[in-house]
Amino acid sequence: MSTEATRLPARTGTGDPVKAVSVISTGSVEIHPEHAYGSRKPLYWWLLTSRRWLPARPINVYVIEHANGLVLFDTGQDRASVTDPSYFPGGFNGVVYDRLARFHIAEHETLDAQLGTLGYSTADVDKAVISHLHQDHIGGIPQLGGSELLITSSEWDQLSGFSPEARGFLRSHIDVPGARWKHVDFTTDVDLTPFPRAFDVMGDGSILLFPTPGHTPGSMSMLVRRRELPPLLMVGDLTYEAGLLERRQLPGVGVRSELARTTDNVLALAEQLPGLVVLPAHDPTAAQRLVDSSRRPQ
Repeated sequence: MSTEATRLPARTGTGDPVKAVSVISTGSVEIHPEHAYGSRKPLYWWLLTSRRWLPARPINVYVIEHANGLVLFDTGQDRASVTDPSYFPGGFNGVVYDRLARFHIAEHETLDAQLGTLGYSTADVDKAVISHLHQDHIGGIPQLGGSELLITSSEWDQLSGFSPEARGFLRSHIDVPGARWKHVDFTTDVDLTPFPRAFDVMGDGSILLFPTPGHTPGSMSMLVRRRELPPLLMVGDLTYEAGLLERRQLPGVGVRSELARTTDNVLALAEQLPGLVVLPAHDPTAAQRLVDSSRRPQ
C-alpha cells in the first residue's frame, strides 16, 4: 500500500483561505469483516471468534493548509504500538486489543515523517482536531506539544470512570504531559440542516466541526468548504468506506442507534451540499476521491 502523500491545492485566483488539502497515511491496519461491515453477532463474540481479516487499509490523517495555520484531522497511529511490547495493557484487555486490529507502521510512516513529505513537521501544526480518542487517531499527540488539540467534552469524559482502557481509550497515551487540549462547543449558528450549530475552527466558516456520535459518544466530523471546489467531510470512523455510508450500511463498532441517526444526518447534509466528498479515516479510496474532487466544479 502506497504511503505517498496526496496534496490538492486550491484553484488560483479564488482567494480561498484553504490553500491545500492533503491526505497522508501513518501506516495501515487490518480489521475483521464484521468490524467494517457490521454483524448481528455481539461485538465480543465476533471479535474473539472471527478468523477472517480484510486487506490492510490506510490510517489516514488529513492535512489542511489554511491561510492562518496548519490544521490536522486526526493524528494517526503511534509507531510505538508495533515496537513497544508495553504499549497496550495486559490481561484480557490486551487480548481484546490484539484481536481488534493488526497494525503495520514503518519508520517512514510516522506522523512527523509523513508531514515531512509535504514540507512540514509536527512543530508546524497549529491545531489538530481529534475525531475520537481511539488508538489509531491519537498516535501523534506526544509530538504535538505546541499544537492546540480539539476534542469534545463528551469524548474526553470517556477517560473517566471504570477502566477506560477496556472501552478502547488508552489514557496513558492521551492525557500526556504538555498536551494543550481545548474542549469545543457547538455554538456557532450555521445554515446547514441537520447541523444547525457547529464549531468554527478558524473563525471564517471554512472549517467547521459537527457532533457525529455513534462510533464513540463524543465523535465529531470536520467540514472543509473550498471555493470553486466541492466541500469535504472528514468523518473519522463513522464508516470505513464512503460507499458503505451511502448505502447506509453500519459498521460493527459503536452504538447502532446512534450510528444510524448520525449516518442519516450526514446523508441529509450531502443532499444539501451537492458534490460533498466523504472522507473516512480508513477508506482505501479516500486519496483517489480527494484527487477526483479537484476535477469537479462546485
